[in-house]
Amino acid sequence: MASISDRQELAKLCSSRDWSKAIRVLDSLLSQSCAIQDICNRAFCYSQLELHKHVIKDCDSALQLDSTLLQAYILKGHALSALGKKEDALFVWEEGYRNAVRQSADLKQLLELEELLASAKQNGTIVCAEQATDSSSTITSGDADSGISSKSTETSEIHRKTKETVEIHSKSTDGAKFIQKAFATGISKTKSIGLDFRLSRGIAQVNEGKYDKAVSIFDQILKENPTSSEALIGRGTAYAFQRELDTAITDFTKAIESNPLAGEAWKRRGQARAALGESVQAIEDLTKALEFEPNSPDILHERGIVNFKFKDFNAAVEDLSSCVMLDKVNKSAYTYLGLALSSIAEYRRAEEAHMKSIEIDPNFLEGWTHLAQFYQDLANSEKALDCLKQVLIIDERFAKAYHLRGLLHHGMGEHRNAIKDLSIGLSIERSSIECLYLRGSCYHAIGQYGDAVKDYNAVLDLELDSVEKFVLQCLAFYQKEVALYTASKICSEFCWFDIDGDLDPLFKEYWCKRLHPKDVCEKVYRQPPLRESLKKGRLRKQDFTVTKQKATLLQAADFIGKKIQYNCPGFLPNRCQHRMAGLAAIEIAQKVSKAWRSLQLEWKFSSKSTTKTGKKARKKEKVNVPSQNRGGACCSTSSSSEPSTSYGFSDDRSGSSRFMMSWQEVYSLGVRWRQISEPCDPVVWVNKLSEEFNSGFGSHTPMVLGQAKVVRYFPNCERTLNVAKAIIGETMYVHNTRDGIIDLSEGGKLQKIMNAGSCSDLYSVVGEDFWLATSCNSTAFEGKRLEGTRITFQKMGNRGFDFAIRTPCTPSRWADFDAEMAMAWEALCNAYCGEVYGSTDIDMLENVRDSILKLTYYWYNFIPLSRGTAAVGYVVLLGLFLAANMEVTGSIPQGAQVDWEAILSPNPETFIDSIKPWLYPSLQISTSWKDYPDVASTFSTTGSVVAALSSNSD
Repeated sequence: MASISDRQELAKLCSSRDWSKAIRVLDSLLSQSCAIQDICNRAFCYSQLELHKHVIKDCDSALQLDSTLLQAYILKGHALSALGKKEDALFVWEEGYRNAVRQSADLKQLLELEELLASAKQNGTIVCAEQATDSSSTITSGDADSGISSKSTETSEIHRKTKETVEIHSKSTDGAKFIQKAFATGISKTKSIGLDFRLSRGIAQVNEGKYDKAVSIFDQILKENPTSSEALIGRGTAYAFQRELDTAITDFTKAIESNPLAGEAWKRRGQARAALGESVQAIEDLTKALEFEPNSPDILHERGIVNFKFKDFNAAVEDLSSCVMLDKVNKSAYTYLGLALSSIAEYRRAEEAHMKSIEIDPNFLEGWTHLAQFYQDLANSEKALDCLKQVLIIDERFAKAYHLRGLLHHGMGEHRNAIKDLSIGLSIERSSIECLYLRGSCYHAIGQYGDAVKDYNAVLDLELDSVEKFVLQCLAFYQKEVALYTASKICSEFCWFDIDGDLDPLFKEYWCKRLHPKDVCEKVYRQPPLRESLKKGRLRKQDFTVTKQKATLLQAADFIGKKIQYNCPGFLPNRCQHRMAGLAAIEIAQKVSKAWRSLQLEWKFSSKSTTKTGKKARKKEKVNVPSQNRGGACCSTSSSSEPSTSYGFSDDRSGSSRFMMSWQEVYSLGVRWRQISEPCDPVVWVNKLSEEFNSGFGSHTPMVLGQAKVVRYFPNCERTLNVAKAIIGETMYVHNTRDGIIDLSEGGKLQKIMNAGSCSDLYSVVGEDFWLATSCNSTAFEGKRLEGTRITFQKMGNRGFDFAIRTPCTPSRWADFDAEMAMAWEALCNAYCGEVYGSTDIDMLENVRDSILKLTYYWYNFIPLSRGTAAVGYVVLLGLFLAANMEVTGSIPQGAQVDWEAILSPNPETFIDSIKPWLYPSLQISTSWKDYPDVASTFSTTGSVVAALSSNSD
């Protein structure tokens, strides 16, 4: 029950028209007991400040308690009318009048409703009525249920509609923007000059974008009343729009301290904190604001976006779903709901949400852009391009659309088309680091090194405002050095293009890890500038004349190379990579065939054979071939150089000499092609990195990252989880992050693990971050198990797990797999170079087929490259089958990822059994490849290779 003093103070404040303080008193009264008349009183006070949405909210609350309360109908109708919702206002008044006729409890208000309805219907419109009290308005001080009564109403014209936007920050390249819901607009000409008038004036200035004037008005109010929460909220909003977010937060905090029940202050501080990236605090504030407005679609929308940015996708989906149920035409909420659903692999629902956003507004640029990104992430290039086309129809100067389309063309290997789009984007936004870096990479890929270096330098000269842009700047440094290195090799034979042998190990490690290049600049010999290559005549425009031999090879390569394509979400078909794969496979077939021919001749004429195939053990001695780049580009000035190895010879005791290839030389052919085909990718041999290799250099391929389900690899999640459970069931332990043993054999833990259905279930049993290794049965050493791939579980705060596979390549592990690869390669050579050599009977080549897959199995488990292992592995597989007169004619089945099949198989036999049902039926005997021109001589120089990969690929 309110005290008499509270009622006296309320009456006094209303008599002096101090509506703001009256509202604070009513807030206090309502926090003690929810009296219907107090709610109406507060609605009336809000109406005097023209805070119409607060009026509507309070009236709705009052009508929920008493649906016959005529005063609430009148006040709500006025508020709706002031907001321009004239039909809604008429409906409310009519409903109130019907109640009044039935009740006839308050004749004065009945007459007032009659006048309002008559006036509205007579004029064919609804006027905006503004209520005002006069000296006869009273509050009886002794009755808790007595309230403010309005004697009369006045009408005035609406100055403008309230403009609302609910986004906290848009997902655009210019960064986060603070966009607030505007205060109530319009100032009554009849309102007296006073505190409330000045508040309304300040609010109007904010709504009109005159933030300096607004700040000046609120400053004056706060000089007289330093704790005015309304003025603090108003000034804070003006500061927020001016991007003075810290100052805005200070004002909102003071407003909360002055009036903890001021929901607007909590909301606005949450928005400001979100714009600063303070997601945790922003969510706390917006959650508090929801206590005052539990069903506010605005706040739910805003908190949903913050949760999305904070990568709490489940919470984002919950908030945004609730928002669109309350506000079915909120296009922004729908498109962010689509983004959140896509992140958790709910692709069908995500697409529906994105489509709904553009159904609401066909010209909604952000909706079309997000839909394009959605299709691009799923590798649906056709639909992505259609969306971006629509974006540019709406706004042909929308720079982000050109960047996204350039990114899509780049991902498809269409570098020239990408350059066109990125150049248009840069003509609109000159300082777009994303466009500059990507265009430089595209110039780099097609051999226009002068333009590439120019763009890389432009990236290095930009001032940055985010960590993401800093990473691009670091990469631009490394890419520029690689471009300069490639330019110096452009007229040399392609076999001398040797990133692994020529570039300094420290440079390569920092490049792979995207580290700051400071140490590299100080310790590594830098590449000579482009002008030196020009002076020496090394660099000239690579004119690509298509000869008959080149055309034959390119046509065959394009057909063969398509076979590497994964038909899984997230894997864009890349024409440049397909051509690379085809040319590499043909070259591998040609060189391996030559090596096998020498071995077969030796097998045939040797009389000292001791094995079934007639092949005896031999020691290989290699001839060292010095690199042409040693002591120069990207080499350490202090380290000595070890000559790189190309091909070698071995001698037997009879003194005969024969050509021989190692497994690493076979795969190096594929690696070199992979390196030149996409300069953005740091593809290097891990054992050629710096001394850090001694402590291990690991790959990291996540399936789940927090709550995000990685589009490419999440399909392998359930199987990987089952493999992990099976391994734990066998070993009964896992390793913690310090490589210590966690015993799981007691307390029923094993059974709980077997019953686990998710990462969370499994983690809850173990109780801390852990890893376990897949087993990889050895062929080279009987009974030995190699450490395959590590399956790792790491908790990421309260937002999920990093569930991934990792491969630490330590020297000891490298030695084990080197021996395994050597044994598998030797077994393959023996299988083909004996009695079945040159056979065209597919059945006789069964052991050869199995031997190729066994070699491939160990390669995938080895993961000896910083990246590109999967592509190189399948390229070599295609080349080896060709060398054995078998051509792979079928594509990889939908959903299959060959490298994952190997990684999750405990032995080569299991891997072979999983691959051969679809691979072997697609094998056809073919010798036509033998008629192809020699790849190494047809595309002899690095420049000719670059030109071949980029010609007719757009």
